[in-house]
Amino acid sequence: MLAENLENLVKKERLEGLEEGLERGQREAREETARNLISRTEMNDQMVAAIAGLPLDEVSALRSQIKR
Repeated sequence: MLAENLENLVKKERLEGLEEGLERGQREAREETARNLISRTEMNDQMVAAIAGLPLDEVSALRSQIKR
């Protein structure tokens, strides 16, 4: 019983780690999409946010980082 509980806990933690990694990867992809749109087009922040799936304030922050 103890071994089974421990095994289940390990599986749960592994799954949570995989989910976190997937979410982080998806977020990085959305940010990269936004950076590309900002750099290569003349779209405004609202359009970039809608396409990239990011909040407007994050797109504005990315734009300010790119313009430096």
